[in-house]
Amino acid sequence: MHLVAHAGEGQDLTAVFTVTENHQGAPGLAHGGLLSLAFDEALGKLMWLIRSPAVTARLETDFILPVPMGTTLHITAEITGQVNRKVYCSAVGRLGSPDGPIAVRAASLYVIVPMQHFLDNAPKEYLEHVTAHPELLAFVDPEFEINP
Repeated sequence: MHLVAHAGEGQDLTAVFTVTENHQGAPGLAHGGLLSLAFDEALGKLMWLIRSPAVTARLETDFILPVPMGTTLHITAEITGQVNRKVYCSAVGRLGSPDGPIAVRAASLYVIVPMQHFLDNAPKEYLEHVTAHPELLAFVDPEFEINP
């Protein structure tokens, strides 16, 4: 999805997602599965704030209002708690502006995993690319900056 997110002051971020014709489910409306994907992407980016690789264990999405094609959904996401390897998060998506009506709400659970989890499951081509470009794993580097 390549969703661009901006870190907030704490353990939160904001992102925008514009619904195009390619994201259509019912005529003129965003597909719910695609909206869930956008929220998983936004919520997953929160793991960068705690500098821990993690995987989605649970994602619950509530669709409150239809999201029409051409609409920009303003997503705010935050970490709401952490217990050992479990990271709890929530997000809302507002129609048209950061203060617009809430159209989508999501809650998620991420589980922190060792980086080896991704290396064990990655295709050979990816491993070769990461080996040639170690900066791609910058989030495990304590000097890495968010919103530089």
